[in-house]
Amino acid sequence: MGAVNYAAAFSPKVAESFSKESLTDSAAGKEFQFTGAKTVRVFTIDTVPLNNYSRSGMNRYGTPAELGDTVQELVMGDDKSFTMTIDKGNQADQMNVKGAAQALRRETEQVVIPYIDKYRFRAWSQGAGIVQSLSSPPTKETIVSLLFDAGAEMDNRLVPTAGRTLFLPNTYYKLLALSDQFVGVDKLGELALSKGIVGEVDGMLVKRVPDSYFPDDLYFMVKWKGSSADPVKLQDAKIHQDPPGLSGNLLEGRVYHDSFVLGAKADGIYAAVKSSAVAAAPTITVNSGTATLASETSGATIAYTTDGTDPRYSASAQVYTTAVSAETGTTIRCCARSAAGYATAVAEKTV
Repeated sequence: MGAVNYAAAFSPKVAESFSKESLTDSAAGKEFQFTGAKTVRVFTIDTVPLNNYSRSGMNRYGTPAELGDTVQELVMGDDKSFTMTIDKGNQADQMNVKGAAQALRRETEQVVIPYIDKYRFRAWSQGAGIVQSLSSPPTKETIVSLLFDAGAEMDNRLVPTAGRTLFLPNTYYKLLALSDQFVGVDKLGELALSKGIVGEVDGMLVKRVPDSYFPDDLYFMVKWKGSSADPVKLQDAKIHQDPPGLSGNLLEGRVYHDSFVLGAKADGIYAAVKSSAVAAAPTITVNSGTATLASETSGATIAYTTDGTDPRYSASAQVYTTAVSAETGTTIRCCARSAAGYATAVAEKTV
């Protein structure tokens, strides 16, 4: 067998795969820090109703009510890693095209960043405070109306206008781009383009997203930046030169992150979802001091609280398995979450 000319067999240039910068980072919530902690408890202070002021008697401002709070527990859970080796012999034979530093950069751009983006899209949409069920996909004739409906619903729930981003898969971006109401990228300038923003509609910055980044049941999503906590607690990469048992480089990386929708600001996320992926709203039947909860959707999970907090986000929420005992005056709140992960609006009844 003759000698093999490895220099001829391998080109000194690497045909790189395509990669994208993070699509979610500009809309991620970075207000909460998880430094030194796996769990963060977020307290939301309640409000009290207005009373009619009385000009005589005691308690002229009304009967004082103890100020309560809602606790949401955020527990870091997604801890991912990667590892690879670059043998010195293979590196030399292939004209050093597998540089360790370049390999780490490539892994980050083509694997880690897309993974985090997809994780956030799933977490944000499944924790959305507004889940809009659509019986059919958006069309060229309906897409603009649906987007204005989303903006109007967020307005009605007092979500700030500034800081909203519309994430739109390429399939539906094309429909929007053909509409006269769509404002093109030339109005936003090169800076916006460099951040992945491709336009504006109804005051929302538009980001087009690869179809594969979205959960299968999600048509589009509008997010106000402050509605989530998206910590990246640890992002670490190492190059070990000639470790025991290897002539070459051992590359290791780790990313420890998570995404949480904040219950107090959950209305800052609007998710337009296939109707088949959304559970039927639960019903509450009260009889002789017990409450029975039910949903017509097979496989739906019902969560409930008896302390008045939102069962979609409250640390006190429990999974319903059997009738709930409740004293007179107890308020039961519940929601149904489909197998696809989307929660209904909250049903409520006082015993």
